Amino acid sequence: MEYSPVLHSLHVVPSSYVRNKLLVFCIMLSLWVYMIYCCVGYCSTLPNPAYGSVNRGAEADSQGSSLGASRDLLENDADSRGDEWDDTRGEARAPEGNAVLNESESKKLPRAIIIGVKKGGTRALLEFLRLHPDIRAVGAEPHFFDRNYDRGLEWYRELMPKSSEGQLTMEKTPSYYVTKEVPARIYNMSKDTKLIVVVRDPVTRAISDYTQTRSKKPDIPSFESLTFKNTSTGLIDTTWSAIQIGMYARHLERWLQYFPMEQLLFVSGERLITDPAGEMARVQDFLGLRRVVTGKHFHFNPAKGFPCLKRPEGNSKPHCLGKTKGRTHPNIDPEVAQRLRDFYKPFNSRFYQMTGHDFGWD
Repeated sequence: MEYSPVLHSLHVVPSSYVRNKLLVFCIMLSLWVYMIYCCVGYCSTLPNPAYGSVNRGAEADSQGSSLGASRDLLENDADSRGDEWDDTRGEARAPEGNAVLNESESKKLPRAIIIGVKKGGTRALLEFLRLHPDIRAVGAEPHFFDRNYDRGLEWYRELMPKSSEGQLTMEKTPSYYVTKEVPARIYNMSKDTKLIVVVRDPVTRAISDYTQTRSKKPDIPSFESLTFKNTSTGLIDTTWSAIQIGMYARHLERWLQYFPMEQLLFVSGERLITDPAGEMARVQDFLGLRRVVTGKHFHFNPAKGFPCLKRPEGNSKPHCLGKTKGRTHPNIDPEVAQRLRDFYKPFNSRFYQMTGHDFGWD
């Protein structure tokens, strides 16, 4: 067979052409992969938008507080998001400089719960406790045992911040104390759970409760008209939640069916204002913690009429709770207030007897 240059070129050229095409394809593929890798690396260095928004919201919350003759440090807003005083102790940021500790952290069910009461001072207590390095607490109120129980314990656990073995996980939901089903549900989770109740003069608490509601619904009836079923007879309307919550002894009876008194601590909302360090010493002892939060962490603000928090080791400006803390109470008819005091007196006496402590409300 004769050698044909034409046939030879037809055989060689296609083979060379394919090799060139494959080379170009490989180069393009490599460039494409490299560009994706660069983009992913850049995105990973961007700040977390959600975390940034939380911090900005906290800074906004920490500014301002309405002034007036009647003060209310111990407010719990309905959304209960809370004030973030120390960003480094928030749930979104882990402790710095301890990689080994971070790897050992996990989400745990709470071993202590602030169960009440609304308008008693639970937000203030939670923020004071979060200064302690051995406390890890979720900021918002989970409302698991009263509103979200059907979601299950794993859902509840996921709401908790990560903690190490040496730390105590906590949460606070003030409505637990007055909800009938809650004592049994917490007992079923753990019969060893420690329970904290912040209580306050029930008359002042009821007025504070009404003040918060009126700030959101200005057209609601007067405090006096809501207090009585019939103003002429002077019969107190105990179906109104603002009145019902302050009947502390009645609610406590349900809790004592499941938990011994040794597992409950009753904190004075009044003394959280006048002697925050003293009340915090009691709370830390009850929780089995070192007395880390002391008088050096508090700065009394005479203009606001309640203590603010400060970092003892720094010169930063003291941080007061948000602008919703300090609402001016409406003027209440003194006769109505006295009738309420007379109504609560037997409940208070029973409560003092049950707890072994006279809170001095009468």
